[in-house]
Amino acid sequence: MMSLSNRRYVLLSIQASKLAALSAATLLGACAVQTRVYTPPPPRVYVAAPAVTAEVAAPGVEVAVTASEPPPPLPEYTQPPCPEEGYLWTPGYWHYGSAGYYWVPGTWVQPPRVGVVWTPGYWGFSAGVYGFHPGYWGPHVGFYGGVNYGYGFGGVGFVGGRWDGGHYSYNTAVNNVSTTNIHNTYNQTVINNVTINKVSYNGGAGGVAAVPTAQEKAAAQEPHVAPTAAQTAHIQEAGRNPALSAKANGGHPAIAATARPGTFTGPGVVGARGVVAPPAKSPNAGQPHTAPGQAAKPKPQVVAAKPQVQKPHPKGDSDRDKKHEAEDAGKSR
Repeated sequence: MMSLSNRRYVLLSIQASKLAALSAATLLGACAVQTRVYTPPPPRVYVAAPAVTAEVAAPGVEVAVTASEPPPPLPEYTQPPCPEEGYLWTPGYWHYGSAGYYWVPGTWVQPPRVGVVWTPGYWGFSAGVYGFHPGYWGPHVGFYGGVNYGYGFGGVGFVGGRWDGGHYSYNTAVNNVSTTNIHNTYNQTVINNVTINKVSYNGGAGGVAAVPTAQEKAAAQEPHVAPTAAQTAHIQEAGRNPALSAKANGGHPAIAATARPGTFTGPGVVGARGVVAPPAKSPNAGQPHTAPGQAAKPKPQVVAAKPQVQKPHPKGDSDRDKKHEAEDAGKSR
Protein backbone atom coordinates (compact mmCIF):
# COMPACT_ATOMS: atom_id res chain seq x y z
CA MET A 1 0.00 0.00 0.00
CA MET A 2 1.05 3.54 -0.78
CA SER A 3 2.11 5.56 2.17
CA LEU A 4 0.30 8.75 3.16
CA SER A 5 3.17 10.93 2.14
CA ASN A 6 3.32 9.37 -1.27
CA ARG A 7 -0.38 9.97 -1.77
CA ARG A 8 0.01 13.62 -0.93
CA TYR A 9 2.88 13.91 -3.36
CA VAL A 10 0.81 12.35 -6.17
CA LEU A 11 -2.14 14.67 -5.47
CA LEU A 12 0.10 17.70 -5.50
CA SER A 13 1.68 16.63 -8.78
CA ILE A 14 -1.77 16.18 -10.35
CA GLN A 15 -2.94 19.60 -9.15
CA ALA A 16 0.26 21.20 -10.41
CA SER A 17 -0.24 19.61 -13.84
CA LYS A 18 -3.84 20.89 -13.98
CA LEU A 19 -2.75 24.41 -13.04
CA ALA A 20 -0.03 24.38 -15.69
CA ALA A 21 -2.50 23.18 -18.33
CA LEU A 22 -5.05 25.84 -17.27
CA SER A 23 -2.45 28.62 -17.43
CA ALA A 24 -1.34 27.53 -20.88
CA ALA A 25 -4.94 27.49 -22.12
CA THR A 26 -5.53 30.95 -20.67
CA LEU A 27 -2.46 32.36 -22.37
CA LEU A 28 -3.42 30.80 -25.69
CA GLY A 29 -6.93 32.19 -25.39
CA ALA A 30 -5.63 35.67 -24.64
CA CYS A 31 -3.40 35.53 -27.67
CA ALA A 32 -6.31 34.43 -29.82
CA VAL A 33 -8.47 37.29 -28.56
CA GLN A 34 -5.75 39.81 -29.21
CA THR A 35 -5.35 38.50 -32.75
CA ARG A 36 -9.07 38.85 -33.45
CA VAL A 37 -9.46 42.43 -32.22
CA TYR A 38 -6.29 43.86 -33.75
CA THR A 39 -6.78 46.04 -36.87
CA PRO A 40 -4.27 48.28 -38.66
CA PRO A 41 -4.65 52.07 -38.19
CA PRO A 42 -6.61 53.93 -40.94
CA PRO A 43 -4.60 55.95 -43.49
CA ARG A 44 -4.30 59.67 -42.91
CA VAL A 45 -6.53 61.90 -45.10
CA TYR A 46 -5.57 65.54 -45.81
CA VAL A 47 -8.48 67.98 -45.82
CA ALA A 48 -7.74 71.43 -47.25
CA ALA A 49 -8.89 74.44 -45.29
CA PRO A 50 -11.79 76.43 -46.85
CA ALA A 51 -10.85 79.51 -48.84
CA VAL A 52 -11.39 82.88 -47.22
CA THR A 53 -13.05 85.61 -49.32
CA ALA A 54 -13.05 89.34 -48.80
CA GLU A 55 -16.08 90.83 -47.10
CA VAL A 56 -16.73 93.37 -49.86
CA ALA A 57 -16.90 90.71 -52.56
CA ALA A 58 -20.50 89.67 -53.11
CA PRO A 59 -20.86 85.87 -52.78
CA GLY A 60 -20.92 84.04 -56.08
CA VAL A 61 -19.65 87.01 -58.11
CA GLU A 62 -16.23 86.45 -59.65
CA VAL A 63 -13.73 89.06 -60.79
CA ALA A 64 -13.62 89.33 -64.57
CA VAL A 65 -10.52 91.52 -65.01
CA THR A 66 -7.98 93.26 -62.79
CA ALA A 67 -5.98 96.47 -63.04
CA SER A 68 -3.16 98.02 -61.05
CA GLU A 69 -4.65 101.52 -61.07
CA PRO A 70 -8.15 102.75 -60.18
CA PRO A 71 -10.68 103.61 -62.89
CA PRO A 72 -11.31 107.28 -63.74
CA PRO A 73 -14.23 109.15 -62.18
CA LEU A 74 -17.66 108.63 -63.69
CA PRO A 75 -18.46 111.21 -66.40
CA GLU A 76 -21.57 113.36 -66.14
CA TYR A 77 -24.14 112.87 -68.89
CA THR A 78 -27.85 113.20 -69.59
CA GLN A 79 -29.80 109.99 -69.88
CA PRO A 80 -31.22 109.50 -73.39
CA PRO A 81 -34.97 108.91 -73.62
CA CYS A 82 -36.24 105.35 -73.34
CA PRO A 83 -36.75 104.13 -76.95
CA GLU A 84 -39.88 102.07 -76.25
CA GLU A 85 -41.74 100.17 -73.58
CA GLY A 86 -39.96 97.11 -72.18
CA TYR A 87 -36.42 98.54 -72.22
CA LEU A 88 -34.54 98.80 -68.89
CA TRP A 89 -31.71 101.21 -68.09
CA THR A 90 -28.17 99.91 -67.58
CA PRO A 91 -25.67 102.59 -66.47
CA GLY A 92 -22.32 103.21 -68.13
CA TYR A 93 -19.03 102.23 -66.51
CA TRP A 94 -15.28 102.01 -67.11
CA HIS A 95 -14.03 98.67 -68.44
CA TYR A 96 -10.42 97.58 -68.92
CA GLY A 97 -8.63 96.20 -71.97
CA SER A 98 -5.19 95.90 -73.51
CA ALA A 99 -4.98 99.68 -73.99
CA GLY A 100 -6.21 100.53 -70.50
CA TYR A 101 -9.56 101.82 -69.34
CA TYR A 102 -12.35 102.51 -71.84
CA TRP A 103 -15.91 103.72 -71.35
CA VAL A 104 -18.89 101.44 -71.93
CA PRO A 105 -21.82 103.80 -72.61
CA GLY A 106 -24.95 103.52 -70.55
CA THR A 107 -27.86 102.22 -72.61
CA TRP A 108 -31.43 100.99 -72.61
CA VAL A 109 -31.68 97.23 -73.16
CA GLN A 110 -34.34 94.54 -73.27
CA PRO A 111 -34.09 92.13 -70.32
CA PRO A 112 -33.66 88.41 -71.02
CA ARG A 113 -37.08 87.65 -69.51
CA VAL A 114 -39.92 89.18 -67.54
CA GLY A 115 -39.37 89.82 -63.84
CA VAL A 116 -35.59 90.27 -63.72
CA VAL A 117 -33.70 93.48 -62.90
CA TRP A 118 -30.14 94.59 -63.60
CA THR A 119 -27.36 94.69 -61.01
CA PRO A 120 -24.55 96.89 -62.41
CA GLY A 121 -20.95 95.72 -62.35
CA TYR A 122 -18.43 97.51 -60.16
CA TRP A 123 -14.71 97.86 -59.46
CA GLY A 124 -13.47 96.77 -56.03
CA PHE A 125 -10.05 97.06 -54.46
CA SER A 126 -8.68 93.90 -52.81
CA ALA A 127 -5.22 92.36 -52.25
CA GLY A 128 -3.47 95.32 -53.87
CA VAL A 129 -5.37 95.29 -57.20
CA TYR A 130 -8.64 96.62 -58.62
CA GLY A 131 -10.97 93.90 -59.80
CA PHE A 132 -14.12 94.26 -61.88
CA HIS A 133 -17.19 92.33 -60.75
CA PRO A 134 -19.48 92.00 -63.81
CA GLY A 135 -23.17 92.85 -63.70
CA TYR A 136 -25.99 90.34 -63.94
CA TRP A 137 -29.78 89.93 -64.17
CA GLY A 138 -31.73 88.54 -61.25
CA PRO A 139 -34.97 88.75 -59.25
CA HIS A 140 -33.54 91.52 -57.04
CA VAL A 141 -30.78 94.12 -57.31
CA GLY A 142 -27.63 92.98 -55.53
CA PHE A 143 -24.45 94.69 -54.36
CA TYR A 144 -22.71 96.99 -56.84
CA GLY A 145 -20.03 98.49 -54.63
CA GLY A 146 -22.08 101.39 -53.33
CA VAL A 147 -21.18 103.31 -56.50
CA ASN A 148 -23.66 106.08 -57.36
CA TYR A 149 -24.30 105.53 -61.07
CA GLY A 150 -27.36 107.79 -61.06
CA TYR A 151 -30.76 107.45 -62.74
CA GLY A 152 -32.12 105.14 -60.07
CA PHE A 153 -28.84 103.43 -59.13
CA GLY A 154 -27.87 105.59 -56.16
CA GLY A 155 -25.47 103.10 -54.55
CA VAL A 156 -27.96 100.73 -52.91
CA GLY A 157 -30.85 99.09 -54.74
CA PHE A 158 -32.76 100.66 -57.63
CA VAL A 159 -35.59 103.18 -57.56
CA GLY A 160 -35.99 103.83 -61.30
CA GLY A 161 -38.71 101.30 -62.00
CA ARG A 162 -40.44 98.08 -60.99
CA TRP A 163 -42.25 95.10 -62.41
CA ASP A 164 -46.05 95.18 -62.12
CA GLY A 165 -47.10 91.71 -63.14
CA GLY A 166 -45.90 91.18 -66.70
CA HIS A 167 -45.33 94.88 -67.38
CA TYR A 168 -42.50 97.16 -66.37
CA SER A 169 -43.36 100.56 -64.89
CA TYR A 170 -40.97 103.51 -65.02
CA ASN A 171 -40.37 106.13 -62.34
CA THR A 172 -40.35 109.39 -64.28
CA ALA A 173 -38.81 111.19 -61.29
CA VAL A 174 -35.41 109.67 -62.10
CA ASN A 175 -35.72 108.30 -65.65
CA ASN A 176 -36.11 110.02 -69.02
CA VAL A 177 -39.35 108.43 -70.21
CA SER A 178 -41.95 110.01 -72.49
CA THR A 179 -45.43 109.52 -71.04
CA THR A 180 -46.83 110.15 -74.51
CA ASN A 181 -45.37 106.93 -75.89
CA ILE A 182 -45.03 104.91 -72.68
CA HIS A 183 -48.01 104.75 -70.32
CA ASN A 184 -46.69 102.38 -67.61
CA THR A 185 -45.23 105.17 -65.50
CA TYR A 186 -45.37 106.61 -62.01
CA ASN A 187 -43.71 109.54 -60.26
CA GLN A 188 -42.06 108.87 -56.92
CA THR A 189 -39.68 111.39 -55.42
CA VAL A 190 -36.37 109.84 -54.41
CA ILE A 191 -34.48 111.09 -51.36
CA ASN A 192 -30.79 110.33 -51.88
CA ASN A 193 -28.97 109.93 -48.56
CA VAL A 194 -25.61 109.02 -50.11
CA THR A 195 -22.78 111.40 -50.86
CA ILE A 196 -22.99 112.72 -54.42
CA ASN A 197 -19.66 112.13 -56.10
CA LYS A 198 -18.22 110.52 -59.20
CA VAL A 199 -16.10 107.83 -57.55
CA SER A 200 -16.27 104.72 -59.74
CA TYR A 201 -14.84 102.01 -57.46
CA ASN A 202 -15.21 100.42 -54.04
CA GLY A 203 -12.48 100.19 -51.39
CA GLY A 204 -8.87 101.34 -51.51
CA ALA A 205 -7.66 104.91 -51.31
CA GLY A 206 -10.46 107.28 -52.24
CA GLY A 207 -12.91 104.49 -53.00
CA VAL A 208 -16.49 104.12 -51.78
CA ALA A 209 -16.61 102.59 -48.30
CA ALA A 210 -19.56 100.21 -48.62
CA VAL A 211 -20.22 96.55 -47.77
CA PRO A 212 -23.13 94.35 -48.85
CA THR A 213 -26.34 94.64 -46.84
CA ALA A 214 -28.26 91.57 -45.73
CA GLN A 215 -30.65 92.02 -48.67
CA GLU A 216 -27.77 92.35 -51.13
CA LYS A 217 -26.12 89.21 -49.79
CA ALA A 218 -29.39 87.35 -50.21
CA ALA A 219 -29.71 88.67 -53.79
CA ALA A 220 -26.20 87.39 -54.55
CA GLN A 221 -27.35 83.84 -53.70
CA GLU A 222 -30.34 83.95 -56.06
CA PRO A 223 -30.26 82.52 -59.60
CA HIS A 224 -28.55 84.94 -61.99
CA VAL A 225 -28.69 85.47 -65.74
CA ALA A 226 -25.62 86.67 -67.67
CA PRO A 227 -25.71 89.82 -69.84
CA THR A 228 -27.68 89.41 -73.05
CA ALA A 229 -26.08 89.02 -76.48
CA ALA A 230 -26.93 92.67 -77.22
CA GLN A 231 -25.15 93.78 -74.05
CA THR A 232 -22.09 91.69 -74.88
CA ALA A 233 -21.93 93.15 -78.40
CA HIS A 234 -22.32 96.62 -76.89
CA ILE A 235 -19.27 96.07 -74.66
CA GLN A 236 -17.21 94.68 -77.54
CA GLU A 237 -18.12 97.60 -79.77
CA ALA A 238 -17.04 100.01 -77.05
CA GLY A 239 -13.70 98.24 -76.74
CA ARG A 240 -13.07 98.65 -80.47
CA ASN A 241 -13.85 102.37 -80.49
CA PRO A 242 -10.62 104.35 -79.91
CA ALA A 243 -12.59 107.49 -78.96
CA LEU A 244 -13.88 105.72 -75.83
CA SER A 245 -10.40 105.10 -74.46
CA ALA A 246 -9.74 107.06 -71.27
CA LYS A 247 -6.32 108.01 -72.62
CA ALA A 248 -7.93 109.52 -75.71
CA ASN A 249 -10.89 111.33 -74.13
CA GLY A 250 -9.38 112.27 -70.77
CA GLY A 251 -12.31 110.74 -68.93
CA HIS A 252 -14.93 112.66 -70.93
CA PRO A 253 -16.23 110.33 -73.67
CA ALA A 254 -18.14 111.78 -76.60
CA ILE A 255 -20.39 108.69 -76.49
CA ALA A 256 -21.48 108.59 -72.87
CA ALA A 257 -24.88 106.96 -73.35
CA THR A 258 -27.06 105.53 -76.12
CA ALA A 259 -30.75 104.85 -76.61
CA ARG A 260 -30.08 101.31 -77.83
CA PRO A 261 -27.13 98.93 -77.35
CA GLY A 262 -24.46 99.01 -80.04
CA THR A 263 -25.80 102.18 -81.71
CA PHE A 264 -23.03 104.74 -81.21
CA THR A 265 -24.12 107.40 -83.72
CA GLY A 266 -27.32 109.20 -84.61
CA PRO A 267 -30.36 110.18 -82.51
CA GLY A 268 -30.31 109.03 -78.91
CA VAL A 269 -26.53 109.26 -78.53
CA VAL A 270 -25.34 111.74 -75.89
CA GLY A 271 -21.85 112.82 -74.91
CA ALA A 272 -20.40 113.62 -71.54
CA ARG A 273 -21.21 117.07 -70.22
CA GLY A 274 -19.30 119.62 -72.28
CA VAL A 275 -18.57 117.13 -75.09
CA VAL A 276 -20.50 116.98 -78.38
CA ALA A 277 -21.71 113.57 -79.50
CA PRO A 278 -20.40 112.36 -82.90
CA PRO A 279 -22.60 113.02 -85.97
CA ALA A 280 -24.59 110.25 -87.58
CA LYS A 281 -22.76 108.04 -90.05
CA SER A 282 -24.21 106.61 -93.26
CA PRO A 283 -26.00 103.29 -92.71
CA ASN A 284 -25.21 100.13 -94.64
CA ALA A 285 -25.49 100.04 -98.39
CA GLY A 286 -28.98 99.37 -99.69
CA GLN A 287 -30.68 101.46 -97.04
CA PRO A 288 -33.11 104.17 -98.22
CA HIS A 289 -31.25 106.95 -96.35
CA THR A 290 -27.80 108.17 -97.30
CA ALA A 291 -25.29 110.58 -95.89
CA PRO A 292 -25.62 114.25 -96.88
CA GLY A 293 -22.66 114.04 -99.25
CA GLN A 294 -24.09 111.00 -101.01
CA ALA A 295 -27.65 112.26 -101.30
CA ALA A 296 -26.59 115.07 -103.63
CA LYS A 297 -24.88 112.81 -106.19
CA PRO A 298 -27.94 111.51 -108.10
CA LYS A 299 -29.28 115.03 -108.78
CA PRO A 300 -26.42 116.26 -111.00
CA GLN A 301 -26.71 113.08 -113.04
CA VAL A 302 -30.39 113.74 -113.73
CA VAL A 303 -29.75 117.38 -114.60
CA ALA A 304 -26.92 116.40 -116.94
CA ALA A 305 -29.05 113.91 -118.90
CA LYS A 306 -28.98 114.46 -122.67
CA PRO A 307 -32.68 115.26 -123.14
CA GLN A 308 -32.26 118.18 -120.74
CA VAL A 309 -29.05 119.63 -122.23
CA GLN A 310 -29.95 119.57 -125.96
CA LYS A 311 -29.58 122.99 -127.53
CA PRO A 312 -32.78 124.49 -129.06
CA HIS A 313 -32.94 125.30 -132.76
CA PRO A 314 -32.18 128.91 -133.66
CA LYS A 315 -35.01 131.25 -134.53
CA GLY A 316 -36.13 131.24 -138.16
CA ASP A 317 -35.65 127.48 -138.61
CA SER A 318 -39.30 126.55 -137.99
CA ASP A 319 -39.98 126.05 -141.75
CA ARG A 320 -36.96 123.74 -142.01
CA ASP A 321 -38.21 121.73 -139.05
CA LYS A 322 -41.61 121.28 -140.69
CA LYS A 323 -39.88 120.12 -143.89
CA HIS A 324 -37.86 117.49 -142.00
CA GLU A 325 -40.97 116.29 -140.21
CA ALA A 326 -42.77 115.87 -143.52
CA GLU A 327 -39.86 113.90 -144.98
CA ASP A 328 -39.72 111.64 -141.92
CA ALA A 329 -43.45 111.04 -142.19
CA GLY A 330 -43.09 110.03 -145.85
CA LYS A 331 -40.30 107.56 -145.07
CA SER A 332 -42.36 105.88 -142.44
CA ARG A 333 -45.20 105.15 -144.85
